[in-house]
Amino acid sequence: MIVVVASFQSQPGKEAELENALKALVPPTRSEEGTLTYILHRALHDPGKFLVYEQYRDAEALAQHSAGPVLLDLLGKLGSLAAGDPVIEVYEVLSAKEEIASS
Repeated sequence: MIVVVASFQSQPGKEAELENALKALVPPTRSEEGTLTYILHRALHDPGKFLVYEQYRDAEALAQHSAGPVLLDLLGKLGSLAAGDPVIEVYEVLSAKEEIASS
């Protein structure tokens, strides 16, 4: 399983626009075959800071998502909405709750 954590900071005054653009990604991404989890968060202390927690079946599923038109459309909008590039980190799962519970 592959996990992606992506964070975005809006430009001042663009908080709602960035939020709406990120929300528009949720339904189509959740319907992608290899997507296991796709959750959008907003920071409690900063209404312009967003985090997306994503889980994909494997690297191929992540690659398909990354090349998809919905994500590419968002990336095209970020220049006018975000303060800088998103911070994207990719992880592999080493241990999961289900494994711990069955031990």
